[in-house]
Amino acid sequence: MGEEFRIVPVVDLRHGLAVRARAGERASYAPIATPLAKGSAPEDVARGLIAATGADILYLADLDAIMDEVPPDLALLRRVASACPGVTLWVDAGFATMEGVAAFLDSGSGRPVIGSESQRDGRLVRELGDRAVLSLDTRAGARLGPDILHDDPGLWPGSVIAMSLDRVGIGAGPDLARLRDLRARRPGVQLYAAGGVRGPEDVRVLEESGVAGALVASAIHDGRLGRAKAEGAA
Repeated sequence: MGEEFRIVPVVDLRHGLAVRARAGERASYAPIATPLAKGSAPEDVARGLIAATGADILYLADLDAIMDEVPPDLALLRRVASACPGVTLWVDAGFATMEGVAAFLDSGSGRPVIGSESQRDGRLVRELGDRAVLSLDTRAGARLGPDILHDDPGLWPGSVIAMSLDRVGIGAGPDLARLRDLRARRPGVQLYAAGGVRGPEDVRVLEESGVAGALVASAIHDGRLGRAKAEGAA
């Protein structure tokens, strides 16, 4: 695997537990069972994912915050951070206002991820710039959130996630056509694939296409992708 390609493990949080994501059907996510941890406590699952991959970034989706429009669970985030020293947390908590992001940044809990699905317009992404990561969310090819975020690469910060919610956890493979389109429209962006990554072969194809990294959960839990296998994909 190329030196700069990053595997970014994912932990989805719901009601204080780590849950198993599948096809973006969040209401049906159940507490995760994984060989990487003894239970579904988020800090234990996070520790197991980092041990399996050697990753230096961990993506956390606070589904309570996203679905119920409540503030992120900062105490839980602190537990995860304590369990993973030296790891940067990318946190999607349904941020939709500058006030909410400012409070999160003041807490020192990580780097905010601004999901397009949670936005009304492009103002928050424009104000934050490279302090945040932008997630361009789609489901079954339909773009989520305001068109301007998908259409205007001038608004994009330096790090962008191409999130294909319907591909999460079902082994469908990454949406290579969409990734090629996004890279063509903003060649310098650090683009991260999210949804569908099955194992080392997908990693190899993504790296060859110029993608900076991939957000992965199921393939790590299932043993199809880890530190040694990802390195062997080069």
